[in-house]
This record gives sequence, C-alpha cells and structure tokens, in this order.
Amino acid sequence: MSQIKVACVQMRSGTEVGENISAATSLIREAAAQGAELIATPEMTTQLDRKPGAVWEKSTTEEADPGLKAFRALAKELGVTLLIGSIAIRAEGGKCANRSFLIGPDGALIAKYDKIHMFDVQLNAGNIYRESDSFAAGKEAVLASLPAGPLGMTVCYDLRFPDLFRTLALSGAKIIAVPAAFTRITGQAHWHVLLRSRAIETGCFIIAPAQGGKHDDGRETYGHSLIIDPWGVILAEGSVDPGVIVATLDLAKVDDVRGKVPSLKHIRPFGLPTSRTRSTLHCLIRFSMSCPASRVRPTP
Repeated sequence: MSQIKVACVQMRSGTEVGENISAATSLIREAAAQGAELIATPEMTTQLDRKPGAVWEKSTTEEADPGLKAFRALAKELGVTLLIGSIAIRAEGGKCANRSFLIGPDGALIAKYDKIHMFDVQLNAGNIYRESDSFAAGKEAVLASLPAGPLGMTVCYDLRFPDLFRTLALSGAKIIAVPAAFTRITGQAHWHVLLRSRAIETGCFIIAPAQGGKHDDGRETYGHSLIIDPWGVILAEGSVDPGVIVATLDLAKVDDVRGKVPSLKHIRPFGLPTSRTRSTLHCLIRFSMSCPASRVRPTP
C-alpha cells in the first residue's frame, strides 16, 4: 500500500483542557468522515496557556492524562491512526515534556516523541517566549512505522533545524509530521518557505497541522496548516480558522523525486576551516568588499 489519505486538524486551543479535547474530537471525526486514514492535530492540542505555572498545573502524567485516554479510545472507535501533535506531560524537575503521540487504529501507542528544540525568543517587547521555563527538551529523534511507510516525528520549532529532518530522511522517513503553534509574526515570514524547504531537502511528504487565530491567553498563531509533497508542491492549505484539510499521498513519489534530485545520496563529509584558512577567508572577504566586482577574482 503506497497511498494514504491524510488530514491535518487545525485548532484554536484555549486554556481549558476539557474544551480542547472536545473541539479536537469533533474535528477528528470530521476528518475521519472524509476518509482520512492518518489524522494529525497541532502542537499543544489540549492546552495553550502562557500564564506562569499554568502548564504544570493543568498537566498530569502520561498514564493519567485525560486527552491521551480520550484520543486512544477515539482512534479505536474510528479505526484511524491519530498523530496528536503534542500534549504537556509531567516530567522530572518540575517541567513538562512537549510530547507528540502516534496512536494506532487499535488504540495502542505506536510511538511518542518529545520536542527537542525549545522556543526561547523575544520577537518584540510584547512577544517573549521562554519554552524552556516550562518544558524539558527531548533528546532523541523518532521514526515510526506505518503500513504506508515510515513517519518522522517533529514538533514546531524543530522545523528550523534541517539536520533533524535530514537524519529522519536518511533513516527512512517518507512522511515527516510538523505539528505546530507558530506565532503570527514568524508564521507570516517563514512558515511556508521553511516547510517547503524541508520537503524539498528531504524528498519527503510534510504534514503540518497548526494552531490558528487569537487564543484565550492572548497569543496569536498563524494557522495555515499545510500538506506538501516531496517536490515542494502544496497539496492542501488551511486558513486561520479551525477546520480540516485532506490530501491523498502517493508514497511512490518519494522515490521518484529522490531519483530526480538524489541530494541525500550526494552528502559528503567535509572539515571545518582551520585557523589559518579562516584568517585567509576573512582577508579575502574584506578585500572583495573594498574592491569593484570587476577586480575580484576567484581564488585558484
């Protein structure tokens, strides 16, 4: 089986866990009714709350998490594979794991992945994010097996680290999931180009379910969930509002595209510049910047 129908569920999660579980459940049912076999939800499906201490206060252990229990039962009821983009799960040291779960059609856990890269930035005076204050970083990449082909698991800010995506592709991934809650500011600037780049670089299908709109805690996310083929073509795109997008992936296209542009096979090791070559490069750059272009020649 090389074809699989996938759906991205776009949400606008709020601060109440129960309400978010209910909203996700309705959208997952909508996706299943459209024939989707693999259904993915965004990062922080069950809560988005920037209030200090709220993530820990509203989270629990994996065994006791109400969202995970509900989604496992839902996957079994609908006979679909669910990728729950992420749920805050209590870990050690008073922090949570930003954990993604892949659930099989029988309700069993196939795989789980803890977000590796933490989003610690100040976009402007009013937009400061310190994800590492609430979450502990994951340490391992995860590749999961599906009947249609291997699935690589990432979460949101991981998108900016192409080595992770290359590692997943070299390990056999044909689909890579990027559940996210990109801010409106970074999303407008980078969301489409980063996702298309990761698809092109790896020769993988990318499925990216997103959070979108103005949330209860005041943050604003970009939305625009995307499904992208290995050539970088956008197969389906959401807007800002909650909803579902669907596309059928023919995984045979992965091998076809990688045959046309076999960059993964052409990766070569290389050394870093030595202190001497760094000095030479610096001098060449300074010289080229101080001279007209016609006078600058490439070094032999």
